Amino acid sequence: MAARDKDTAGDSTTAAGRTRRLVIVESPTKARKIAPYLGSNYVVEASVGHIRDLPRGAADVPVKYKGEPWARLGVNVDQDFEPLYVVSPDKKSKVTELKSLLKDADELFLATDPDREGEAIAWHLLETLKPKIPVRRMVFHEITKPAILAAAEDTRDLDQDLVDAQETRRILDRLYGYEVSPVLWKKVMPKLSAGRVQSVATRVIVQRERERMAFRSAEYWDISATLDAGAEASPRTFGARLVAVDGNRVATGRDFGADGALKSTGVTVLDESSARTLAEALHGVDLTVASAEDKPYTRKPYAPFMTSTLQQEAARKLRFSSERTMRTAQRLYENGHITYMRTDSTTLSESAINAARAQATELYGAEYVSPGPRQYTRKVKNAQEAHEAIRPAGDVFATPGQLHSQLGTDEFKLYELIWQRTVASQMQDARGTTLTLRITGTARTGQEATFSASGRTITFPGFLKAYVESVDEEAGGQSDDAESRLPVLVAGQGVTATKLDPDGHTTNPPARFTEASLIKTLEELGIGRPSTYASIIKTILDRGYVYKRGSALVPSWVAFAVIGLLEAHFGRLVDFDFTAAMEDDLDEIAGGREQRGNWLSGFYFGGEEGPEGSVARAGGLKKMVGENLEGIDAREVNSIRLFDDAEGREVHVRVGRFGPYLERMVVNPDDPEGDPVSQRANLPDDLPPDELTPEYAEKLFATPQDGRRLGVDPLTGHEIVAKEGRFGPYVTEILPEPEPEPEPDIVPVAGDGTVATKAPAKKAVKKAAKKVAGPKPRTGSLLKSMDVATVTLEDALRLLSLPRVVGVDPESKEEITAQNGRYGPYLKKGTDSRSLATEEQMFTVTLDEALKIYAEPKRRGRQGAAQPPLRELGNDPVTEKPMVIKDGRFGPYVTDGETNASLRKDDAVETITDERAAELLADRRARGPVKKKATKKAPAKKAPAKKAAAKKAPAKKAAAKKAPAKKATGSDD
Repeated sequence: MAARDKDTAGDSTTAAGRTRRLVIVESPTKARKIAPYLGSNYVVEASVGHIRDLPRGAADVPVKYKGEPWARLGVNVDQDFEPLYVVSPDKKSKVTELKSLLKDADELFLATDPDREGEAIAWHLLETLKPKIPVRRMVFHEITKPAILAAAEDTRDLDQDLVDAQETRRILDRLYGYEVSPVLWKKVMPKLSAGRVQSVATRVIVQRERERMAFRSAEYWDISATLDAGAEASPRTFGARLVAVDGNRVATGRDFGADGALKSTGVTVLDESSARTLAEALHGVDLTVASAEDKPYTRKPYAPFMTSTLQQEAARKLRFSSERTMRTAQRLYENGHITYMRTDSTTLSESAINAARAQATELYGAEYVSPGPRQYTRKVKNAQEAHEAIRPAGDVFATPGQLHSQLGTDEFKLYELIWQRTVASQMQDARGTTLTLRITGTARTGQEATFSASGRTITFPGFLKAYVESVDEEAGGQSDDAESRLPVLVAGQGVTATKLDPDGHTTNPPARFTEASLIKTLEELGIGRPSTYASIIKTILDRGYVYKRGSALVPSWVAFAVIGLLEAHFGRLVDFDFTAAMEDDLDEIAGGREQRGNWLSGFYFGGEEGPEGSVARAGGLKKMVGENLEGIDAREVNSIRLFDDAEGREVHVRVGRFGPYLERMVVNPDDPEGDPVSQRANLPDDLPPDELTPEYAEKLFATPQDGRRLGVDPLTGHEIVAKEGRFGPYVTEILPEPEPEPEPDIVPVAGDGTVATKAPAKKAVKKAAKKVAGPKPRTGSLLKSMDVATVTLEDALRLLSLPRVVGVDPESKEEITAQNGRYGPYLKKGTDSRSLATEEQMFTVTLDEALKIYAEPKRRGRQGAAQPPLRELGNDPVTEKPMVIKDGRFGPYVTDGETNASLRKDDAVETITDERAAELLADRRARGPVKKKATKKAPAKKAPAKKAAAKKAPAKKAAAKKAPAKKATGSDD
């Protein structure tokens, strides 16, 4: 329904009080928010996104076009790349509604979002509705009453250059996806997709994994020292590290290459022996401060958020995915809390600067506010039209506390982040001092050792009082507010070494990309649009090219095969510079400096324009696909060579129709003099490529694909084998092939009295059906304590005995069974499941014990059976309760019984200290509890929707038939 408002407060601001205006926006939320601001002369209605698009599949193509050679593309490549647009089936009623409202209107205001996408939606509305009344484009960057009224007064015409730029992107993505994706279907596997930006983003991740796989670690040593500066120094003790021996710098990680070899000259590489010898020779030696250098430290505030930096910081600080960040930001924008969230700009309006400075003064004092307004400008490669930075809406910012009751948990967290960053941008620089000490001493071996210590003291926090940017956990680094104090020492002053520890290090491979670091890299390369990064990451995750391990993005073997094919046969399409240059070309179209038709013609059919080596100069995309397709060796592109084994045999990962597997050629045991035969092994789905080492490969090869034979089940006579499966190791039985039932030669008499014989083809079909209907073998996943290489027949038979009948509940008469599930061992009685504490209980729990478990109140999720702690620690200093380390569903965590905090990547269960555990708990408490109220209410709220969905089942089925066509699009930008 259209949003109307009876309040006529806005009437006085309109040019003609009685002029009836229809305002169309994208979302119902936006419509409800805007309507009261405009008054009764305006009707505000939502289009609910795009109302038309290119056909999703053959079924969407109108009948009169189905015979056209270009129909599958939805773009008439022979007529200036004219796109074929169809109204989405689910939007036909919306179009009818809008046309009906248009009949009563005197003017049409198209108030879609202020970017290319919004301009395109407005154009599609114009083309579909075909209004015969004046049409104006209404643009605003925040949903507040002053902004909406100002936008209604200051309208403009539709920007056709922006429309052309967006349409060109859409056509380009369709051509790219629909021409290249079929190559992947034929040469790799069905239902894969290629895309202008998604394929390049996947290549970035695959390249990083290749670097990790090729990486060879190097070992180097130094000495960590604890030094005493005397009773009068503050702090008295401090840490230092050996940096030079006899004037030669001691090697650190940056001195070694990815191959593990030393790449720097003039450095000393210490091994364990030499480090220990030097440390012993330095014991009791007088050490002297050779130099003390202090410098002023200044850190300027961070620029306000734009789309990409908001996504990065929300990922680091809030653990939000980019999709979650943009979804939350959309809600904040539509409800009038922040400015438009898709922007490349870091500039702030004058009113926003004044609002930020006023709040900074009020909250922190005038001394913390910058003497003059701070404006942040940047030269943006491939920038969209200029917008303002993402900031709180309005001329006076609402504090997070004022909005706390109005916002959900995610909205509050993200708003607080945006508010803090905006206010901090107008504050003073952080100031302090950095101090570097050089301390030398001569060891008893005659070697001169030089130690270095660096410290930073912040004397005036400035903007850091309001906001500190987080550091990427994969890449590491020091946060801007971190301090490390050193005593004030002067050259010639003596210090004493109280501790000298030889310290061994190994170089580390480059960190995997997180969503935050991938976005940063794509932006630096000039690839894609910040507004599309969230959808790009979602696409490569949804299509199985990449999966997450913690926050890290790990490529699948299918991604290796796809990128290998594209690099070898369509190199320009995944070239970083070419993709960035394509963005420049599209911006030329947006600026009206390039004709869309000419550019698309060169890209698709080829031409003389464009730089050397471009797709156009190479003959165009169509020719490139046609010439390369037959020359692509499917086996070659689906083979990823890893390494040679100990006997010099090549080991490959093969990407097959049913998943990846390991393969090498070995001597045929039945014919040692003949040709070698293939040896294969299954690959677990969750094994990252860089962890597939030669040692691990040998372990997998030790378990053949047909399984390690354990023996025969004495009860059934079936052979039992242990296998490595895609979802982990398991045991199963090999059933004998069922004998097919003999087919009758004669079938019943036909209606005319003749006797018919059965057709051979039908016999085959019937036999196949009978074979499929045979009994399924018993299977059982290995327990955590078991290994496929050592599991015994006795172990396997115990696993195959599951589920085990424990007994019958005397009250309900229901059978109770003990089973092994995805999340561990449990009891099952009807639909009631209860967790068991240990895997052994599946085989030993008695009926009385089971009834006692069912007599207890049911706990949800991980609150099931109590698990024994991995390690016990001391008492937490805050709650004074004992701290323990437990194993949770997402890894080990520390708890005091009230607060749980996950261990970080550098925390080891065996070595974590009481202080570190208390620090993790304190950090978790500071972030506040997780609200569960909304989650509890969700089922009740959604119940009516489910009924409604059930009524629409036929429509859902129709949509499902089109799914393959959707996947084929390859659209990503």
